[in-house]
Amino acid sequence: MADEPVRIPIETQLDLHAFAPRDIPSVVHAYIDAAAAAGFREVRLIHGRGRGVQRGIVQAALDRHPRVVEFWDDAGAHLGATFARLDSDSERR
Repeated sequence: MADEPVRIPIETQLDLHAFAPRDIPSVVHAYIDAAAAAGFREVRLIHGRGRGVQRGIVQAALDRHPRVVEFWDDAGAHLGATFARLDSDSERR
């Protein structure tokens, strides 16, 4: 049963600290799809501060996702986070 997917509740933010860096792109992609399907138009991804490696992985994944209109750093986040604005029309981008 260790290979079964982990079910994550879809909320307006996702803390990525529990995921391995190699899994972040697929987790971000799946989360954005699920968040858009749930009707969210803005989400927050918590990636941490550190050296910025995780931030770069998250923002690269957001940049490639067709539902992401724009994204920006959460300047007030103590943990390091990125906001993303989602488009309801996936064909737009």
